[in-house]
Amino acid sequence: MKTECKSKQIKFQELGSRKVVGKFDGGKITSDGGGLLLREINRRTNVIKNFSQCFTDYRDPDSIEHTVAELVSQRVFGLALGYEDLNDHDLLRSDPLLAVLCEKEDPTGTSRKCPRDKGKALAGKSALNRLELTGLDATDDPLHGNQEGRFFHGYYRSYCYLPLYIFCEDHLLCARLRPSNIDASEGTVKELERIISRIRKTWPDVNIFIRGDSGFCREEIMGWCEAHSVGYILGLAKNHRLNRMLKEDLVDAELMYRTTGRASRIYTDFFYQTLKTWSKPRRVIGKAEYLQKGPNPRFVVTSISGEKMDTGQLYEKLYCARGDM
Repeated sequence: MKTECKSKQIKFQELGSRKVVGKFDGGKITSDGGGLLLREINRRTNVIKNFSQCFTDYRDPDSIEHTVAELVSQRVFGLALGYEDLNDHDLLRSDPLLAVLCEKEDPTGTSRKCPRDKGKALAGKSALNRLELTGLDATDDPLHGNQEGRFFHGYYRSYCYLPLYIFCEDHLLCARLRPSNIDASEGTVKELERIISRIRKTWPDVNIFIRGDSGFCREEIMGWCEAHSVGYILGLAKNHRLNRMLKEDLVDAELMYRTTGRASRIYTDFFYQTLKTWSKPRRVIGKAEYLQKGPNPRFVVTSISGEKMDTGQLYEKLYCARGDM
């Protein structure tokens, strides 16, 4: 039987002088086309615009690349499309459809003037992370001159400082300026000693835990927390040993994705110890996730036992909350 092809085009609201058209004749294809319907709803309700007005922007207007409204739109639409991790946006920042949803003037990014974002219509994970609250965070502070302690950082591809931030919900507890030729976790234990000792003078029985990304998954930090009754949940960079432990769950997650057409994830936990750097085995939670772009395994290490919180809750409700707005 001959396949019936639809030649009709579906027109959506324009983006400035650019037309937004749904076609069915091939070309660049995305599985996130439903986002255009969300865009239509947002255009009528202005819900994201109103939400973005809840934020106070303290940045220099002459130095910003992305407005608060654009950053909020990118994060909200990303969550709605199943991209819950900030790390996903290092790839999504080149996605022209998501850029259309965020009302970016140039969805292709070809005319971007900022050297760091050349060819990228959207923000990367670092810019979004600065918008959100975190537990422990090291992020770049770009330099534009020959300041003291100026070093080039390969990851951020610029000359910058690498400040350390520590938040407790919306309270900034530490903002320490550091050069960028250091490990992201340098100085963390010293700051934790200072902050936690002051907290316990006032609230001696309070339960304290820290959370941070994989840049803070260091033996010095975890060992200090364990010795001082401080809980932790930290991102853990993937490697071939960890991926091997998640192999069967990733197969099951892919099968679920092929069956439903939706992003699928399976959580599991196990005890793991590095070959050289960790002093003992620790509880690791693995997320076997399969997306339209393929497998997306993620890991966190924690001192919290399974009796207190199951794997899915611990990852989604506790670890991912470090990026809650």
